[in-house]
Amino acid sequence: MNINIFGSTGTIGTKTLKIIEKYYPFITINLLTANSNYKKFIYQIKKYKPKAVFIKNEKYFNILKKNINYKLIYISNNEIHDYLNSTKTNLTLLAISGIDGLDYLDSICKNTSNLGLVNKESIVSAGHLLNSILKKNKTNLFPLDSEHFSLFNSINKLSEYNKIYLTASGGPFLKSSYNVVKNATFEKATKHPKWKMGYKNSIDSATLVNKILEIIEAKYLFNIPLNKLDILIHPEALIHSVIEHNNFTSTFNYFYPDMAIPIINFLNIVNKNNSHFESFNIKKFNLKKNETMNFLEVDNNKFPIYYYFRTLDFNSPKNIIKFNISNQYAVDLFKDKKIIYGDIVKNIAKFMKININSPVNSVENVINFHYDFKRLLLNSKI
Repeated sequence: MNINIFGSTGTIGTKTLKIIEKYYPFITINLLTANSNYKKFIYQIKKYKPKAVFIKNEKYFNILKKNINYKLIYISNNEIHDYLNSTKTNLTLLAISGIDGLDYLDSICKNTSNLGLVNKESIVSAGHLLNSILKKNKTNLFPLDSEHFSLFNSINKLSEYNKIYLTASGGPFLKSSYNVVKNATFEKATKHPKWKMGYKNSIDSATLVNKILEIIEAKYLFNIPLNKLDILIHPEALIHSVIEHNNFTSTFNYFYPDMAIPIINFLNIVNKNNSHFESFNIKKFNLKKNETMNFLEVDNNKFPIYYYFRTLDFNSPKNIIKFNISNQYAVDLFKDKKIIYGDIVKNIAKFMKININSPVNSVENVINFHYDFKRLLLNSKI
């Protein structure tokens, strides 16, 4: 049993390597990839002894070679797709953030039997293509984002449903009015109350865009109509999804906010090792603690993006991709202090008015669409 890990130096990749080392010593580390964090990458290579490595920023290749003293396959940008297409892997974790994850999606699906997916762009931007790619290559998909893992864990075991809610913590500004937070600093907007994340996901959590993107992911991953999906504010971040059934009952999926739980379940399912959960040192829900749990409707005044989201036609893949790129661009404008926090949503609405005729009927076209639309944004006077 072997695994390729795309994005090994990130939070998810690092956690996965530690879990494999501790609980799955029979899994061989085949390929590790990184972007530019070569110091951490060198440490991982020495510790986990992969058979092959790929670092996107090739100026660090010589540094890797000088520091590694065992025989290793070094893969360049020109070789990565050929390597994947000419080899086979039991497991792959795709934990690269952003559009870069799409670059490898086709080749990864040809290469692997089981794909653990954390990259949003592969679902949000290429969700309309994803199922056909998986089916063509006979690749099993395991969504590892906490909300989608919670649905994956429950939805196939349950009766017909009336509504599915994904929960959102509400971010750092839940108890403040939108007028108060419109001039919030970048530092405050990125201070998530429950999860430790990068700036992009933290700000998306504050605006609620993160949950909107997760609704779109759920639509694609589980073939759920958008009118059956909604958002609940749940500040404690303990319940990750609520499935409201047609028989007047609801199912809550509860686990502590720890990405080790989806990762371990992915590795356990693939290895048919489901009887050994007791051996894992993972914090479990203790009913005796009587945890307080609150659920609130989304307040449009605090989260104006929610109202705007409901006005858009998200049955259109192009609209979904434009929304995702527009948000990324607006968040970066805020990070660079070119707009205030309160103008993120206004700018998304402005950017969505830009027309683009590029096709999105292949992964390559989707990638080109991203770059074409980004160029339009950069040149736009809006």
